[in-house]
Amino acid sequence: MSLRDEAAELDALDPLAGKRAEFDLDPDVSYLDGNSLGAPPRGVAPRLAEVVGEQWAGRLIRSWDEGWWDAPERIGDRIAPLIGAGPGQVVVGDSTTVNLFKAVVAAARLNPGRPEILVDAGTFPTDGYIAESAARMTGHSVRRVPVGTLASEVGPRTAVVLVNHVDYVTGELHDLPGITAAVHAAGAVVVWDLCHSVGAVPVPLDAAGVDLAVGCTYKFLNGGPGAPAFLYVARKWLDEFDQPLTGWAGHADPFGMTPAYAGRAGISRGRTGTPDILSMLALDAALDVWRDVTIDQVRAKGLALGDFFLRCLDSLVPGARVVTPRSHARGNQVSVAWPDAKAAMGKLIARGVIGDFRPPEVLRFGLAGLYVRYADVLRAAEELRGLR
Repeated sequence: MSLRDEAAELDALDPLAGKRAEFDLDPDVSYLDGNSLGAPPRGVAPRLAEVVGEQWAGRLIRSWDEGWWDAPERIGDRIAPLIGAGPGQVVVGDSTTVNLFKAVVAAARLNPGRPEILVDAGTFPTDGYIAESAARMTGHSVRRVPVGTLASEVGPRTAVVLVNHVDYVTGELHDLPGITAAVHAAGAVVVWDLCHSVGAVPVPLDAAGVDLAVGCTYKFLNGGPGAPAFLYVARKWLDEFDQPLTGWAGHADPFGMTPAYAGRAGISRGRTGTPDILSMLALDAALDVWRDVTIDQVRAKGLALGDFFLRCLDSLVPGARVVTPRSHARGNQVSVAWPDAKAAMGKLIARGVIGDFRPPEVLRFGLAGLYVRYADVLRAAEELRGLR
């Protein structure tokens, strides 16, 4: 059987094949960049029209008491099952960067007397920037270590460990339960960045005993450009969670206008300022695509797409250096080292295969199981062959 015939058969048998119709995608484009910006679900545009035309224009300020004000917690509870969290531990709002700052500072305050913050050496740059800034504010030092050595590097000086669940360049999936256990054994608190895993792989936050986590919603959750991020605080820490951005929306009595700050009970104290309602309710609509599908189904599809893509690369582009693990210790992306990756990706995009690149020489292909087809990954391999 040819690769083309195999792709057609796999697409015909795919139990998630019908989900693609729920996204507004050009049928002639192979979109493999959902790990940077997810495709738009078709339900988002009409929902936003309703929010603007009926809620904003029709109800005006009354809409704050008719669902807007509680949206951060309500939508957080919709995301919670996708990251293995029980209700009341996830709140939506602000950006990943802002929530990361809240989480790292709060984690340091939860574990006083230890002067060090450990950071995943291959972390997404903003995580390192925020860790450095948080350290300056809290009097800590930052030490960057490879994820593979975290378990041996964490020690009695370590207050907080900040780790990415999936490496944004290579796609390597890190051992969240094992690293969390090692961090706790050393008496430290762990903060996980889930940006490249939420909506792509199962994340067992509660089961693994994770302390805090953050993540974005515009990648595999398809919330749209600039969609608000989320913050997870384990139930055991909710009463002690002392975040540094004590804005009015996190106040126990936000409309009391009192001069002194008193945090709200529960996860709501993770809020800072006025919720960004238009983008938040766009995210709410985007999450509807998960009503009849599980994260385990999406993970199985993502792994199968990756396995098929690797076989296509081996057959059509022999010698291509894949930097993503060939085992299933990977997220839902495949990265390939390629000379002049920026120019190469530009050529692929011109040919209808949209991925992205990371300097200096890595092409990234996202495998969003809700809408990527086996034919798409075969096409990517065929077009890569054409670049040689």
